[in-house]
Amino acid sequence: MTRTRFQTFDDPSHAKGPERIEALRAALREIGADGFVVPRADEHQSEYVPANAERLAWLTGFTGSAGTAIVLADRAALFVDGRYTVQAPAQVDTRTITVVPLAETSPEAWLGTHLKAGQSLAYDPWLHTPDGLARLERAATKAGATLRAVETNLVDAVWAGRPRPPAGRIAVHPEALAGEGAADKLARIRAAVRESGLDGLVVSDPHNLAWAFNLRGADIAHTPLALGYALIPVEDRAVLALTSPEFDPDLRGALAPLADLLPRTTFPGALAALCAGAARLRLDAATGSAALRSLVEAAGGVADVGPDPITAMKAVKNAAEIAGTRAAHHRDGLAVTRFLAWLDRAGPVTEIEAVEALEDFRAESGNLRDVSFPTISGSGANGAIVHYRVTRATDRRSEAGELFLIDSGAQYADGTTDITRTVAVGTPSDEMRARFTRVLKGHIAIARAVFPEGTTGAQIDALARLSLWEAGLDYDHGTGHGVGAFLSVHEGPQRIAKTGTVALKPGMILSNEPGYYKAGAYGIRIENLVLVEERPIPGGERAMLGFETLTLAPIDRRLVVPDLLGAADAAWLDAYHARVRERLAPDLDGETRAWLEAATSPLAGALA
Repeated sequence: MTRTRFQTFDDPSHAKGPERIEALRAALREIGADGFVVPRADEHQSEYVPANAERLAWLTGFTGSAGTAIVLADRAALFVDGRYTVQAPAQVDTRTITVVPLAETSPEAWLGTHLKAGQSLAYDPWLHTPDGLARLERAATKAGATLRAVETNLVDAVWAGRPRPPAGRIAVHPEALAGEGAADKLARIRAAVRESGLDGLVVSDPHNLAWAFNLRGADIAHTPLALGYALIPVEDRAVLALTSPEFDPDLRGALAPLADLLPRTTFPGALAALCAGAARLRLDAATGSAALRSLVEAAGGVADVGPDPITAMKAVKNAAEIAGTRAAHHRDGLAVTRFLAWLDRAGPVTEIEAVEALEDFRAESGNLRDVSFPTISGSGANGAIVHYRVTRATDRRSEAGELFLIDSGAQYADGTTDITRTVAVGTPSDEMRARFTRVLKGHIAIARAVFPEGTTGAQIDALARLSLWEAGLDYDHGTGHGVGAFLSVHEGPQRIAKTGTVALKPGMILSNEPGYYKAGAYGIRIENLVLVEERPIPGGERAMLGFETLTLAPIDRRLVVPDLLGAADAAWLDAYHARVRERLAPDLDGETRAWLEAATSPLAGALA
C-alpha cells in the first residue's frame, strides 16, 4: 500500500504572476489606493502558514519562508534576505516584479524613493506587528503619503479558489512528554505577568499557546500547531479561541479546568470584555498584530507591547523534554544513517528520489508524525541555493564529481530533529574538500565552545566563521536557530547569529550549521543540534556552559583534508564518530552496520 507523503514537489506558479499582479492593481483602483503591502505572513507571523495565508506565493510565485512584496500602480518589488537571493529571481517573473535583496535596500527605503506625495499605501492590519507598521508609517510620512488599513485583504479579494481556513484535529500533548502540567505552566505565566504590573496576557503565537496548554494540532504543515489565540488574565479564567471549528469531548474535558474554549470568530468580543476597566494587557511584540492593538485600545484597554513571557519559558527544556529529544535523535540517527548508506550505494540519484527515500527511512520507525520542514535536497549547483526546494521542474540527477547537500528534519511525538549532511558523489575536487574542511572546523569550534553564563549567540557566532574568514570566505545566514520539543524546528528567542542577543541558558536547544555556497557550482553545510548544558571548570571562577551534540549521524570523511583540519579537531571528529557507532550500530542491519564502521573509522591516524 502506498503511504501518504508529507511533501509534494509542485512547481511554483510564477507564470501567472503578471495577471495576478494586474488583478491586485484593479482592486487597488476600486478602493482608490495607490499600493498594497503583501508580507509573507499570517495573523500570527508564523514561519509556516496555512494554505489560505500563502498570499505572497500565490501572487508572485516565490515560495520562501520570508519576504515582502509591495505593489504600486507602475511597479512591484519583492524583498528577500540572503537565503533567497538566488531562489527568488528563479521563481518570479522578473519582468513584472523586481527582486530586491534586503542587504541592499529595505522596503521602507524603497517606498521613500517610489511612493509619491499624496498617495496612499494600503495594508492588512492583521498581518503587521505594531513595530512593523510604525516603520511603514515613518516611510509613508517621509514620502508625504498616507497608510490605509483595509478590512478585507486585497489579495484575498482577487484570489479565486482560495483555500478554506484550516480545521485540523487538536490533541492533548501527554504530560509524560511535556514534563509539566498545563495548570502549573499557567501559574508560572500568571506570576510573570503579575510581576510586570499587568492584568493579563494576549497569546498570539500558536507555538506558545501549544506549549502553555499542552496541546498539539494539525492546522499547518510540518509544525503541530492549533491556530488561534489565548487570553490569560492574572485573576480570571483563561480563554482559548481556536480556528478549528470542532472540539472533541476529550479535548473539552482536558481543557475544562483550565480555560473557556471558544471559536476563533468570538475572540474580538472576548478580548473587548477583558479590556473593560482599562486593563493593561501584554501584547507580544513578535507575533501580536496591529489589529490586536487596535482592538485592545478601542475597548478601553492598554496594549503593553513587549515579549511574551511564554517564549523564554518554552525555550528552556525540562528533563522530560530533553529525554524525549534524545530518544528522537537516536531514532532519527538510525534513519539518516540508513539513508546515507543507501545514497552511497545507489550512486547518482535525483533530488526527489533522495527526499522520498529519506522520508521512507524515517517512516519505517513507525513514529514519524511529519517532516519538520520541506527537505532541502540539492545536487551540484542547486546545493548553493541555501533554502532550495526541489520541484519536478528543477529536479536533477547528481553527477560524479559533485556535492549533494541534504538538509532535513522530522517531527516525532517526543522531539523535533534537524540535520544537514553534505556528501561527495564520486571524487570531489581539492577546492571542495578544502572548503568543506573549513566549514567543518567552524562546526567543531561551536561544538567545543565553553563560555560563561550570560553569553549570547552573537558572541560565539564568529567562532564558526573564523576558518572561512582566513580564506576570504563567509556565508549569509545565521549559524544556529533554536529548536522546539515536538514544536517548531525554528524556535526563538535563542539563536547563534550576529543578531542573537539573548543569553544562552542550560536546556536550550539550537542548531550548529555553518556553511559555504559557491553560486552555480555547489553548496556545503554541516548541521547538528546541540543542547546547552552546564560545564563546570575545575578551579574556575565563573559558572560556565557548553554544548552537548544531540544529532547522531556520520560526517563525510572523504571531504576532509586532515592537515587543514588539525589534530585537535580531528580528535573531536573521531570522538563524535565513535559515539555515533556506539549508539547506532546495535540497532542497524548488518550491511548498514558495516557501512557505518567504515564511514566512521578514525581520521586522526591520517595526521600521523
